[in-house]
Amino acid sequence: MPLKLTMQCSVEEDMVDGFPYEVPEEYTNMPLLKGRATVDMKVKIKENPNLQDCVFRIVLDGYNAPVTAGNFLDLVERHFYDGMEIQRADGFVVQMGDPEGPAEGFVDPSTGKTRTIPLEIMVAGDTAPVYGETLEELGRYKAQTKLPFNAFGTMAMARDEFDNNSASSQVFWLLKESELTPSNANILDGRYAVFGYVVQNEDYLADLKVGDVVESIQVVNGIENLANPSYKIVG
Repeated sequence: MPLKLTMQCSVEEDMVDGFPYEVPEEYTNMPLLKGRATVDMKVKIKENPNLQDCVFRIVLDGYNAPVTAGNFLDLVERHFYDGMEIQRADGFVVQMGDPEGPAEGFVDPSTGKTRTIPLEIMVAGDTAPVYGETLEELGRYKAQTKLPFNAFGTMAMARDEFDNNSASSQVFWLLKESELTPSNANILDGRYAVFGYVVQNEDYLADLKVGDVVESIQVVNGIENLANPSYKIVG
């Protein structure tokens, strides 16, 4: 797989007739990205006068993380992230997605409850992702993930350290180069769900500071691959 997921026109997309596997039944009614999508995230960078507004292009991979990518794209279409501030920028990751108020994730208006998604990891050689358990918990210590933390701008879901299935809306981007975080030889691969990569302006992620504002995230292409979009439901 190319390092920065620049495969919007990949052979895989050309060859797959429909989606290549079934998502487990308990997740089939969730928003699912059955393919790929591209979004542009516009961020107002306060402390860089030469780069006040920066647009990060992000490719979301629903072939290898349909539940995770679908959840994020659904929130993008709800404009959930628009106007939200960067909440962590420590030189290792940049993180955002924690809404104001007591909730630590997206509260679905139709249920009044926080929507959470399972940990979702696609292993190289497998035909479908594994759900709910880390590769370490499964004893698959030598398994290679299809979407590794191997690039500056790798995008993944944040979650409670002790609850694999607690991810909701908080996302983070890795700020380390691949030689410092070799694939499947770091503390992140197989423990956190990667679902995309920043493919344009990723270097500027390092300029983001806590308090910088995500002005908007807009879909560039691939919205037709989103199944079960909850944003179309009243509420």
